[in-house]
Amino acid sequence: MNRLKTTALLGLLTALLLWMGQALGGSTGLAMALLMAGAMNFASYWWSDKIVLAMSGAKPLGEREAPDLHRMVRTLSIKAAIPVPRLYRLAQAAPNAFATGRDPAHGAVAVTEGLLASLDRAEIEGVLAHEIGHIKNRDTLTMTVAAALGGALSMLADMALWATLAGRSSSDNDEGGHPLAGLVGVIVAPLAALLIQTAISRSREFDADEAAARLSGNPRALASALLKIEAMAKRKALPTSPTAAHLFIVNPLRGGGLSGLFSTHPATQERVKRLEALAREGLSWAA
Repeated sequence: MNRLKTTALLGLLTALLLWMGQALGGSTGLAMALLMAGAMNFASYWWSDKIVLAMSGAKPLGEREAPDLHRMVRTLSIKAAIPVPRLYRLAQAAPNAFATGRDPAHGAVAVTEGLLASLDRAEIEGVLAHEIGHIKNRDTLTMTVAAALGGALSMLADMALWATLAGRSSSDNDEGGHPLAGLVGVIVAPLAALLIQTAISRSREFDADEAAARLSGNPRALASALLKIEAMAKRKALPTSPTAAHLFIVNPLRGGGLSGLFSTHPATQERVKRLEALAREGLSWAA
């Protein structure tokens, strides 16, 4: 059911991109949006790991640099019955982590220097188990495609905005879309894309938390890690694009007020509550 829901949401995100293209440039804009969607989906499938890692500035983390971390990843990967993902490090003080890759054979996990410095061993293992859970569940491809489509929508919205500011509208062209529709798209499309990304990401985070609880056998360690990461995220910014924020274990762009309504992640307290329930059940991994 969760996979069906995700497929439907990705289809809705693609449809929104096509509508935005038509609103901006009529049939020409629709063709451009279709080409953009196809190109981004193709690139996301084949090179999602390279694109995301390059955008984040992640660098390979060798075994000599972090032998204990590599041992944890190997052990968790064996339990999850997936190939061992590559490890990367982000030179950021804010603690956080993400996973990427189109399938388990191309998985990669990136952690920030702040995470390695701020969390204890059990908490780090819980975070790694969460990211390996994403790879095991093949969430990484879905989340990367959602980020790519969201980025394409933002690009189209920017183009429409600049065209409006320049005094040009698609109505100047016989095949152009309605200028009012284009203006509405500038406002509505990015917001709708964020809401769709949010719906995709929130259910995936709960699934990855449960996978981590089973893999590590220590749900409370992950719960503690989530609370620490969220608390530090409020004090230390982690520069990243809003379209990629849902890739991280805790939203790096979390803020107060209304922003919580549009968070790409479920409330940390709700995640902790579910992890505590799993701890009481004493669950363990069964591949």
